[in-house]
Amino acid sequence: MKSDLFSERHLAQPATAPGMSVQNSKSLKYAVNGEMLARQGAMIAYRGNLQFERKGQGVGGMLKRAVTGEGLPLMTVRGQGEAWFAHEAHTCFLVDLEPGDLLTINGRNVLCFDTSLSYEIKTVKGSGISGGGLFNTVFSGHGRLGLMCDGEPLVIPVSPKDPVYVDTDAVVGWTAHLETSLHRSQSIGSMLRGGSGEAVQLKLQGDGYVIVRPSEATPAKPQQH
Repeated sequence: MKSDLFSERHLAQPATAPGMSVQNSKSLKYAVNGEMLARQGAMIAYRGNLQFERKGQGVGGMLKRAVTGEGLPLMTVRGQGEAWFAHEAHTCFLVDLEPGDLLTINGRNVLCFDTSLSYEIKTVKGSGISGGGLFNTVFSGHGRLGLMCDGEPLVIPVSPKDPVYVDTDAVVGWTAHLETSLHRSQSIGSMLRGGSGEAVQLKLQGDGYVIVRPSEATPAKPQQH
């Protein structure tokens, strides 16, 4: 049988080291040797001796479910083997965190991560953000974080003299030392006369980076359990 489908570009290669790597622009591979965490339902294939189970809720579990956005819970993957993760053909990328790093991420953009990372749900200053943005997740520690974005992410530098204003439904995350607040770009009268509709943005100021996606949030699909 001959086809470009079976070319090296599409062929899954054995892992050369434990942990997370990019399989292609739309999926991540994790060589599991112990335990890792992933968005529930994001596993698309695996091989080896792996067990998948929903992460227990426990005390405060309702808030911790917000780490994956729209109330989706995490799952724990244990054992030895390889697993592939993806979600709706979103673009995937990796972030390596080192001690002292802090990164705040909208839960809808989390795909999988090392258990060596700590995460804490924080309320975004200036609540009322739609699309799952009321709570964001601050990651810290030493390890690798797998993220996804609907389209190619755009990373914009933020400086004390040049704050950045982003659509609240398009923001993926930001370096956690930035200050956030809601900013109104139009008067009520302007909106009534037919403004752009982008009346409120998230203002980020300080020294760091903000990550946005080239699309706005879409309504969450019903989850199958």
